[in-house]
Amino acid sequence: MRITVGDTMTAETTDTPLAFTPRFGFSDLELVVAGYADPAGRERQLPDTFGSMQWLWSEDEHLRFDRGSRELCSLTLFVPPESVPPESVAVPQGHTAHDDPPTRPGGLRADEARDFAMPQTGVFHCDPGGTELRCLRDVEALGRKVDARLGIAPDVALLVQDGAVIGWSLRDPARYLTDGFAEPPPTPPAPATRLLLAECLELVSSPLVDEVMDKDAAAWRRLRAAEQALREQQDDRDRAEVLHRVISRLVEDYEA
Repeated sequence: MRITVGDTMTAETTDTPLAFTPRFGFSDLELVVAGYADPAGRERQLPDTFGSMQWLWSEDEHLRFDRGSRELCSLTLFVPPESVPPESVAVPQGHTAHDDPPTRPGGLRADEARDFAMPQTGVFHCDPGGTELRCLRDVEALGRKVDARLGIAPDVALLVQDGAVIGWSLRDPARYLTDGFAEPPPTPPAPATRLLLAECLELVSSPLVDEVMDKDAAAWRRLRAAEQALREQQDDRDRAEVLHRVISRLVEDYEA
């Protein structure tokens, strides 16, 4: 299958998805799937790769392809600043927002070795149970059934509509919670962590974070309840600490 990636690049799907464990850094709300372990490693990769990344004045996803094979070798995807609740998603009659075709594992081989733009997604949705994080171009795309799901890495899928990548999804995002480039804990997340991650994603994004900044009483009750639950959570402490550091900082920044 040949698909459009970004503004002008076309690529052919392969049978080789990325094998790296996804790392979902909650502080920066970015998903890293790559072999490097720090920012310096990402910089060292640049001369041997091409693709999309954040240039001056741009806000792009990072998709890097090997210059020799033209195959995708790493990616960094960013969670957009606006969340969309399920009741706001318009879906075609007879479908749900997640009524998609099965995920097909695979990689990408670019048609040309050149740089291109890959604008970040505009909205995201995470179900209340925290089972999937889905980021798409806009609300209209969020409400449409996708044509294909390319399993580009473990639990990571690129979402395709009309032959173009219009977003991405991460299944069980709590499993991959971490700080920065650190490997996530090897054990499965606790059910409480999944629920709290879904709540925290709403709390750090619009429109709820705007209500927190405006000192809305209901928004602050939710924020304080999440902070307390994370502070008191005994199991799955590493992941709870990742979330708590961000939520407690939000409390500190705006409670005065």
